[in-house]
Amino acid sequence: MRGIVAGTVIALDTSTAAMAGAVICDGVVKSEVQAVAERNHSVHVISHMKSLLEQAAVGREQLDGIVVGQGPGSYTGVRIAVTAAKTLGWAWDKPVVAVSSLESLGYGALHQCKAQYGAEAGEYWIIPIMDGRRGQVYRGGFRWSGEAGGNWTRWAEDGIVLMKDWVNTLLSMLSQRFSEDADGPLLVVTGDVSQHEAEVERLSVKAAEIGVHTRVLPYVMEGRYLAQLGLKALNEGAGKAAHEILPNYTQLTEAEVKLKAKQAGERS
Repeated sequence: MRGIVAGTVIALDTSTAAMAGAVICDGVVKSEVQAVAERNHSVHVISHMKSLLEQAAVGREQLDGIVVGQGPGSYTGVRIAVTAAKTLGWAWDKPVVAVSSLESLGYGALHQCKAQYGAEAGEYWIIPIMDGRRGQVYRGGFRWSGEAGGNWTRWAEDGIVLMKDWVNTLLSMLSQRFSEDADGPLLVVTGDVSQHEAEVERLSVKAAEIGVHTRVLPYVMEGRYLAQLGLKALNEGAGKAAHEILPNYTQLTEAEVKLKAKQAGERS
C-alpha cells in the first residue's frame, strides 16, 4: 500500500478475544480501542463505537464508510461486528466495507516486522493464524516486498486447517521455491501462536534447513490497520450496501454440521 488514502472511516473487528476499533481520517488515526472482552463483545460494541467517534470529534455525517472485520474467527465474535456494522450502515446510510480479519492481523504485524527486523529481509511472508481449536488454525498468507515503495499481496486464501498440515504445506512450498543458495523471504508467523508452539518450532527448524529464516511474532489486532485496509478498499469502490455484507466463517458451525448429519441419516 502506498501513500495516504483520503476519507474518514470507523472500523471494528470482534473476531478474536480483543475488540479492535479505530477512526482514521486521511490516514491519520483519530481514535483507537483495543479491548479484551472474550464472549462479551456484544455488551460493549456500540458504546465503544460511540466513544471512538466522540474521541475523534467525528460525527456520523462526516463518515465516508464503515469498515468491519468479516472473519474468519470466533463465530459469535464475527457475527457481533458484522451485525453492528450492517445496522449502523443501514441506519446512517453509509457504505460498508468487509475486510478479512486475518489480513488485518497480518497487515498490522507487518508494521511490527518492519520496525523490528527491517534490515534483515527485503521480503516478508506473513502467516497470520488464529486458534481454531482441536489442533486447527484459521490461516492466510501475505507477502510484502519493499520494492517500489512497498507492495502488499495475498498468496493464500483464508481457511481453516490442522496446524500440522499447514506447516507441511508451507515447508513443501518453500522447498520448491528456495534453496540454501537462494535468498529466501523472512517467514513471520503471527497472531495467536500460544496453542501451536510445537508446530511453529518445527516450521522454524525445517525452514532453516532450506535456507529460510522464521520469526514468531505474537500479535493482537490493532484497529488502525483494519481501518487503513478498509479505507483503501473503499476508495477502490469496494463499499457495499449494508444488506450485502456477509460474515466469512470458512467452515460450518457445529449446529450446521449436526443438521447436515441428521438430514443425511434421514435420507439413508
